[in-house]
Amino acid sequence: MKKLLLISVLACISLQSIAYEKRDLLQSKAGQIELTKVLIKDFSELNFPGYNSREFWNNLPQTLRKQYIENAEAYLNYDWPVVKATDYLEIIRSGDRRQEVYAAPRAALVSLVMAELTEGKGRFIDQIVNGVWYYSEQTWWGWSAHLTAQKAPHGLPDADEPVIDLGVGEIANILSWTWYLFKDEFDKIHPLIATRLRNEIMNKVVIPYYERNDFWWQGFDGSRHVNNWNPWTNHNVLIAILILEDNPQKRTEGVNKVIRSLDEFVNVYPDDGGCDEGPSYWGRAGASLYQCLDLLKRATGDKFDVFDNALIKNMGSYIYKAYIEYPYFINFADADATTGSRPQIIYSYGKDIDDPVMQKFGVYLAEKQGLGTKIPIGKVDEQIMELTFLGEMQATEPVNALIFDFWLPQTEVAGARDKAGSSQGFFFAAKGGHNAESHNHNDLGTFVLYYNGKPAFIDIGRETYTAKTFSSRRYEIWTMQSQYHNLPKINGVDQMQGRNYKASLTNFKANARRAVFSTDISGAYPESAGVKSWMRTYQLDRGKQFTIQDNFEVNQLSEEPTTLNFVTYCKVHQLKSGVLQLDGDGFRLEMHFNPALLKTEIEYYEVTDNGLIRYWPDGITRIVFTATKPQLKGKNVFVIKPVQ
Repeated sequence: MKKLLLISVLACISLQSIAYEKRDLLQSKAGQIELTKVLIKDFSELNFPGYNSREFWNNLPQTLRKQYIENAEAYLNYDWPVVKATDYLEIIRSGDRRQEVYAAPRAALVSLVMAELTEGKGRFIDQIVNGVWYYSEQTWWGWSAHLTAQKAPHGLPDADEPVIDLGVGEIANILSWTWYLFKDEFDKIHPLIATRLRNEIMNKVVIPYYERNDFWWQGFDGSRHVNNWNPWTNHNVLIAILILEDNPQKRTEGVNKVIRSLDEFVNVYPDDGGCDEGPSYWGRAGASLYQCLDLLKRATGDKFDVFDNALIKNMGSYIYKAYIEYPYFINFADADATTGSRPQIIYSYGKDIDDPVMQKFGVYLAEKQGLGTKIPIGKVDEQIMELTFLGEMQATEPVNALIFDFWLPQTEVAGARDKAGSSQGFFFAAKGGHNAESHNHNDLGTFVLYYNGKPAFIDIGRETYTAKTFSSRRYEIWTMQSQYHNLPKINGVDQMQGRNYKASLTNFKANARRAVFSTDISGAYPESAGVKSWMRTYQLDRGKQFTIQDNFEVNQLSEEPTTLNFVTYCKVHQLKSGVLQLDGDGFRLEMHFNPALLKTEIEYYEVTDNGLIRYWPDGITRIVFTATKPQLKGKNVFVIKPVQ
């Protein structure tokens, strides 16, 4: 038997020291190129297709032109809604974020802009003006859940303190592009339209960004680690600065500040490029960082280029490492179980870092989402980018990125499948880490298992966001608790949240025959659990079976039992003593265990939450094993095999 290739990381390699590494690689690059000398003077220098680029718009595929125009025709008589005070107040009354209130007019404006670009006859201009005026008259463009950023009491936006959140950034981006594309058309109607719009974006976004350093997502005040908010919002602000700022010195200073802020995001990223927020959040983390880096490269005549940096490469390749089979991705923490991700960004990112797997995977995802036959999704700039790359992507071979295995030693996430390039058979992923990750669940040591690309043992995910989700009561929510992950509840005690609750001795080994992940999860439990060590091991014998093994030692036996919990999307029933049958989507598995040591309860949960029902419409099942002969030290083994 060939010796296993060992790839491992020990907990004594401090995650904290890695997280706080001050690389400042973007500022270093900016200093090397003398930003003042190379930064564009006007956004038009980037040569994006504008309103008058009729050859580009007229030559779009007819099916796309038809969809754009038909979609916007539904908004020709759109009555732009008022965001009422009670819409904002609902966040403190019931916890409802009411984000659909903000989403509807945004969708209308984007549709109108894209249709007018496509048709070019002025038919949608008046409604675009109405949209511009609607937003100009609005007190705030953000989402009510984020009003805690202002100094005034939570619940209503303070017109005297413009704060920048995700929603403000998104609208600023869309409106900046709208100003850039249609300024001349607006001036033909009335000179105050474009003037008012520019003033509103500057006053609500650009000037506050210049003047303030205390928005937590900027990373300057040290109040907390930044997450996807940082590149996501910085990209939107960067767009506004490059389009609207007409003072060269302020433009350069603003771009430099964006670069400094982005470094705060890059600095806390692990060397392995792992996104602890998961693949769906990567779409606004690593992907948004790429948008910033791509825009900075374009805006400096290709002088600002960091795509040869190993960390930047790893931050990109993460997205296909965390991929299971379309549309499933690994969904630890708050991540979604399914995502279309960001196909054009994945393609372009892969091209820039010279990663053909990533590049071709982007095309594969794009084809799954109707490349060339369905209009792109996203903001105006994101749709323009996909349309710009349409021909190039259609000429590139699509490849489904089904890699053999991967290991992220700092993030402590690993995965493996039976056969490279195929979703047939088993795929598993597991995690160590700590319980203070962004969008954290108390889930150290959990795993997911898929068979033939379909879910078997799952991570439930998170319910629809409410005020409670990001409050001190977060871990009262059942989906955040370790007992509703594939984990033990030790002496009746669940894992705890916080940076001090972490895994140790985390290892991953892989070769052609098997892949083995192990981690000691005892450090994730408080002292009241009385656990000395709990080594959880997952072993994939490729093409044969998947084994879960616990080697444990506890200091005490409580009146509350220790339970071993597993969550599955399969239908479960007891086949015989020591064997459960799991019926999934087109497959059947058997789960073998020792009935002399464990008794079984099978709990079915109907899924009604609008967020979770997207993935688990048929409900989920929790299998609860309880020790019949509690021991201070012992071992439990579960073997999962396919039934042919």
